[in-house]
Amino acid sequence: MKYHFQVPMLLLCLCAVLRLSQAGPDASRLFHEKILEGWEGDRSIWRIENNEIVAGRPDLRQPRNDFLCTVDEYGDFDLQVKYKRGGNNGGVQFRSQRVPGKTEVAGYQADCAPKIDGSLYDESRRHRFLAQPDAATVARLQLGEWNTCHIRAEGPRIRLWINEVLTVDYSEEDPAIPRKGIIGLQIHKNATEIRYKDLVIKELQSGETKPES
Repeated sequence: MKYHFQVPMLLLCLCAVLRLSQAGPDASRLFHEKILEGWEGDRSIWRIENNEIVAGRPDLRQPRNDFLCTVDEYGDFDLQVKYKRGGNNGGVQFRSQRVPGKTEVAGYQADCAPKIDGSLYDESRRHRFLAQPDAATVARLQLGEWNTCHIRAEGPRIRLWINEVLTVDYSEEDPAIPRKGIIGLQIHKNATEIRYKDLVIKELQSGETKPES
């Protein structure tokens, strides 16, 4: 009996299974590599190319910040996102909300930007860095063309990794700060093009912890 496989599609499926297995049981993809179902944003800025979420154009600088956001909200979770920014500024929003009447999103942001990869910023809310890696940690990031941003939010505790290096371990002391919200991808003002792919999330149950890193 002869079997005829479409090799590229088979490889895509195997890669998707591998990413989910690495993220652990009950993980799921936030982006299904063909359509932006479950996401909302300006489709003149955000699009899909080569199974990647792409914002902007190489020949045009963005006039303002813009975000592609999930429709659903997430509280405690473990999220991994690969990003390709070149020299551009982007980030991953979480436990965030759209700012009414504006293109901004308010909430936590894991920065994906030159010299601040892996920093935790409070976007359009407190307008400041909440935590940043020290120089020794930055030197270990081994940044390349594609990099992995890993976010784990558990109650008041937030941890960030870049390329498996822990960059931030932050505990929120303000009880008024929401512990649930949308997830968003950012392209920053004056950026040209930034790409995201392999978005895998696992929602956590109360009391589920990750070993210290």
